[in-house]
Amino acid sequence: MNIIKFITAGSVDDGKSTLIGRLLYDTNSILDDQLEAIQKANRKNDDGTVDLAILTDGLKAEREQGITIDVAYKYFQTEKRKFIIADAPGHIQYTRNMVTGASNSDLIIILVDARKGVIEQTKRHSFLAQLLGLKKVLVCINKMDMMDYELAVYENIKEDYLKLAKNLNLSEVDFIPVSALKGDNIVNKSERMDWYQGPSLLAYLEEVEIPETKNNGWRFPVQWVVRPQSADLHDYRGYAGRVLGEGLHVGAEVIVLPAGYRSSVKAIEFNQEQLQEAENGKSVIVHLNDEIDISRGDFIVSANHSAQTAKNLEANLAWFENKELDTNQIYLLQTHSKVSKIKIPEVLYKYDVHNQEHVYNESVKLNDIARVSLKSADEIVFDPQNEFPENSRAIIIDPRTNITVAAVIFQPA
Repeated sequence: MNIIKFITAGSVDDGKSTLIGRLLYDTNSILDDQLEAIQKANRKNDDGTVDLAILTDGLKAEREQGITIDVAYKYFQTEKRKFIIADAPGHIQYTRNMVTGASNSDLIIILVDARKGVIEQTKRHSFLAQLLGLKKVLVCINKMDMMDYELAVYENIKEDYLKLAKNLNLSEVDFIPVSALKGDNIVNKSERMDWYQGPSLLAYLEEVEIPETKNNGWRFPVQWVVRPQSADLHDYRGYAGRVLGEGLHVGAEVIVLPAGYRSSVKAIEFNQEQLQEAENGKSVIVHLNDEIDISRGDFIVSANHSAQTAKNLEANLAWFENKELDTNQIYLLQTHSKVSKIKIPEVLYKYDVHNQEHVYNESVKLNDIARVSLKSADEIVFDPQNEFPENSRAIIIDPRTNITVAAVIFQPA
């Protein structure tokens, strides 16, 4: 994999932005004008050095308060790979922003403050990583300089986190002791932690292998029905969208969901050119051999590996809104370009982020993670998280405010 997308997560002041800033600074990935700007900035570390966290603090409120509020994206590359970094906020009220960034990541870096160890936000972010199906977790135990670079501190935190990982069934977990402030084990190996025999953070990112997601078939959510209805294109009918998964090709047998009609692919267009196949992530126009009533929000899927459809189903939910979930309220569920009216008539249970046990008979409030039942006015087209991650997620919108109030993950209980 030549491009790695990863997110940094952790609690407030664990050093996420500083770690990213150090990574960019030490790899010479900062433009001259950016470097000049941060050198002139008022924010300095206690020792008078430049506060590298400024590099990811794009909002004025972030720079003033020295915290991360929104997800900041940064890009850099080395001779071996290209990287897309998402810096997630640590404050509990911005957990929704972390979910947004993590949903598109291959790897999550969870920072743990060496002084504090595994705390509630560590557990919450790890649990969300498990729910979102992230296959690789890297735990960076930061601020080792404040603990005199002691091996025992690293080993104790590692032991505590491995217990959490076992409870969450996180099997692909690695650890690196670092000091983002001093640059230890970020780009170069630290001489002050000679007891650590593993790679630096950069070396790890350049070499880590992300398990490939093996989707069942492919999915094509229809975003637009193309009907020019002009004199020279009177009979033209195409379906525009972005391909999810591999295997969409001319001649492929398909099913149109939720109606269930069958057909086959007549042609695939990209920028007025004819393609024989469309790779994952490519935006194309698909033509079918049969005249079928297809609208925005419908799915064209592989006939050999169809998706699931249901009006009544269960799902995991991460609640983002200050107002608690109302089981009598009508919400909107958006899956790709399809928007459906739904109700959430029952909260089956909530998850306790401390011990992952089920909590019953409680309301769902800000940052809660729960198992709920959904009832939709339309058939929902979806896949379980473990079978086709790109089609296993949705958002819930409050139609009264148009605010996104929750993220939904379709996966077995």
